[in-house]
Amino acid sequence: MQKVINFIIVFLIFTTGFAQSNQKAPEVDPIQIQKTYKDWSAYQSKSIMLSRDFVALDSNSKEISKETFLNELTNGNYIPIRLKSEDSIYYYKLFKIQPNSDTSIKATINQEAFDAYKNFEMEGKPFPKLSFKDLNGNLVTNESMKGKIIVIKCWYIHCTPCIREFPQVNKLTEEYKDRKDILFISLAEDSQEQLKTFLARKPLSYSVIPGMKTYMNEALELNSFPTHFILNKEGMIAKVLPNFESLEVALAKESKL
Repeated sequence: MQKVINFIIVFLIFTTGFAQSNQKAPEVDPIQIQKTYKDWSAYQSKSIMLSRDFVALDSNSKEISKETFLNELTNGNYIPIRLKSEDSIYYYKLFKIQPNSDTSIKATINQEAFDAYKNFEMEGKPFPKLSFKDLNGNLVTNESMKGKIIVIKCWYIHCTPCIREFPQVNKLTEEYKDRKDILFISLAEDSQEQLKTFLARKPLSYSVIPGMKTYMNEALELNSFPTHFILNKEGMIAKVLPNFESLEVALAKESKL
């Protein structure tokens, strides 16, 4: 009997130690990173992309769904921290916001998580009915996009972040120029005349559809720009993304499917 007890004790010690050794550590100190809003903002912009694919963990390191994770960030009192990992998978864990943290940290997280959750809900659904002509007079419809991967950039002329990423998205179209099954389309709020004048100075390598403010407000319900969509070959929304960095990663993945 004593041998059995000793065996159980050794087994528990071994398994506990094994589990602890597999606990991934946060890449930054969750308390220290909350000292100032500037520190948190710099970290978040560099390391936290809520629109991408990641393994979500609650505050007890239990794996949860992305939907639950985003809900907790939207409505709860948490910050997301990326965990150290030797593989290419992202692991995000919830950590409690400290009572003395700048209130701007919580407000920013709540808003960004809300936007990410809204985008996440659109994924897996058909892209809303579309039938418009681009600046070159080509008709773009849901039917014409079927059978191809479609990358859509939603923007407007006076959106500084939208324009700032022009060189990056132009480079992206160049990288995929030999992929005839990938099309790059942009929806812009502005008129045809405004866009032709603007794009003569700042070229965009996407097919540009003008006058899309109502469509983006009502059909897509967008309140943040830029917003990028990736549609799969069946015309379903594969990803909704807020910036180029997220787009680049998601397109690389979708292009290999």
